[in-house]
Amino acid sequence: MPLHTHSENCQQVFAVLSDYLNLELPPDACAEIEAHIAGCTPCVEFAESLRKTVAMCKQYQPAELPAPLGAAAKAQLVAAYGKMLAARKSG
Repeated sequence: MPLHTHSENCQQVFAVLSDYLNLELPPDACAEIEAHIAGCTPCVEFAESLRKTVAMCKQYQPAELPAPLGAAAKAQLVAAYGKMLAARKSG
């Protein structure tokens, strides 16, 4: 099976693929992209991969953030940082 070399058409498709998947292109541009993709397996695979990635990003829900550090924990961190700086200066 010969390796696929990306043509100028592939590069043009890659450049506007996000807009295409978001339905932000005019119908004639969509038709050109669809015509290219219909005959270009690597572009089909790339478009599907991007489509899946966008869908996963839309579903992503960040985990709940931890509670802020208490005053005692902050004091311990500041003290540890101070010790580290003092050790660097003396060493």
